Amino acid sequence: MAVEVEVADELHRLRARMPQLTGALAAGADGLVLAQDMPDVPPEGLAALTAAALGVGRRMVDLAARGDFRELLVRGADGYLATYAAGPTAVLTLLADDRVNVGRLHLEGRRCGARIAELMAARSADERPFGAGGGRFPPPRAGDRIQGALPLRIPPQSRHRP
Repeated sequence: MAVEVEVADELHRLRARMPQLTGALAAGADGLVLAQDMPDVPPEGLAALTAAALGVGRRMVDLAARGDFRELLVRGADGYLATYAAGPTAVLTLLADDRVNVGRLHLEGRRCGARIAELMAARSADERPFGAGGGRFPPPRAGDRIQGALPLRIPPQSRHRP
């Protein structure tokens, strides 16, 4: 089963456990949607903003020397938006109405984020490219060009010396 389907199932189970949730979104740290259960909000825009918030949150906790980013909670007039780290490559965002028990929101969001992190880790271990004959590709050597990668452009250095 594809990891996106498993993540979507996890989001549906989370929303079934917490009826106060109005939406759930799992996205990559790059801002692309992995899975979503959000009937009223465009998921692509929220995923991109979530990735930006993740970057800002990571930078803030790094600058304040508070360890790794864990979560971010935003409260609006009509409810909450909670973002949880889901391993190094994914993020979980939950939308909840203003009647939600915030403690339970954190408990369920942290559990779901940890489960998504497990699914993503299994994906990265299972979905490595295979070479001819079923073997793994050898690691690239120094100077090898990776297929599909854009060439690196190094700007020319100025010959002017101040």
